[in-house]
Amino acid sequence: MDISVPLFLELGAVLVALSLASSVARRWGLSPVPLYLLAGLALGEGGVAPVPAAGAFIGTGAAIGMVLLLLLLGLEFSPAEFSQSLRLHLPSSVLDAVLNALPGAAAGLLLGLDWRGALALAGITWISSSGIVARLINDLGRLGNRETPSVLSLLVLEDIAMAVYLPLLGAAVVGSTLGRTTFTLATALLAVAVALFASRRLREPINRILDTGDSEQFLLRILGLTLLVAGAAEAAHASAAVGAFLVGLALSGQLAQRTRVAMEPLRDLFSLVFFLAIGLTIDPRNLVPILPAAAALAAVTALTKTAVGFYAAGRDGVARRGRLRAGTVLIPRGEFSVVIAGLAAGAAPGLVPFAAAYVIILAVAGPVVTYAAGRMPTPVWAGGTRNGAEA
Repeated sequence: MDISVPLFLELGAVLVALSLASSVARRWGLSPVPLYLLAGLALGEGGVAPVPAAGAFIGTGAAIGMVLLLLLLGLEFSPAEFSQSLRLHLPSSVLDAVLNALPGAAAGLLLGLDWRGALALAGITWISSSGIVARLINDLGRLGNRETPSVLSLLVLEDIAMAVYLPLLGAAVVGSTLGRTTFTLATALLAVAVALFASRRLREPINRILDTGDSEQFLLRILGLTLLVAGAAEAAHASAAVGAFLVGLALSGQLAQRTRVAMEPLRDLFSLVFFLAIGLTIDPRNLVPILPAAAALAAVTALTKTAVGFYAAGRDGVARRGRLRAGTVLIPRGEFSVVIAGLAAGAAPGLVPFAAAYVIILAVAGPVVTYAAGRMPTPVWAGGTRNGAEA
């Protein structure tokens, strides 16, 4: 077996550096996610220490990291609870689309993009990063919080909406026929419906197939099934994240607990690679000229996303502090926004660096804001009093 010396050296150095960054962040009680993103920015093309030999491994590991993040999040809920939450949050999802897509579309037109570029920027500002939000909820110890089901419902509804949006955007960019676009849409929606049905109605057979006393067999079965479902969902133009989440939802009882124990170390390792990869896709040299406009749009859409989370958690009867946490944790944009920019690059070349600046601002600022929102006194506008108590 040939060993790639550059790959081992680069990967080893990157992991040691990230370990140090994580230690610093945790010493201060912070999530290390922003540091991972900034490290990716420094290590990518145009950064201070590029790692070209490790690029292919990081790209593959990043996709696995996102899948594992959503798998373990799905373990926290039952299908009945989740279906009820999805039905409750359809109005929240509509508000999410209106408040967050419109600023992107308007900014696109103001920046001189054509309608296809404006449509792409609407999607970029609309969708939160499932991977970053999932990791933040875990890092900040909010899995059991009352606002968390509202946040997860919004994330899954956004991903399902992407199953409609992405084929439409792709058709607009390449000028696809109506028939082909309709077929792609129908395939994506059918894939989501099948996955939802399996997580609700085939839960017991799935649990029996996966349950085994052999630890190696158990790990292989869980990981294999998750990657198969995520890959099939992605191939059908639905989201791999939704597929992985629904696999987690289908596991129950002792099996869910065994999965959590077996998968957590893998999730932590590959999710780190996922955040690193987002930074690696961005060339920092392209960011400087468009930073002011990107920062202005980021500020506007951070506020609109906070308003949506505040409203959604309110529908679940969450108190105002929890509603504020729900809003701020949704601020980060990430992997999907990068994908949308890449998809529209042919029709709007100027969109890619702008989207990169926008994503890196919110991917770094979002975790800091939600961390602060969980510790600061409830502001007066959110129902707090002047002495910091909640009204």
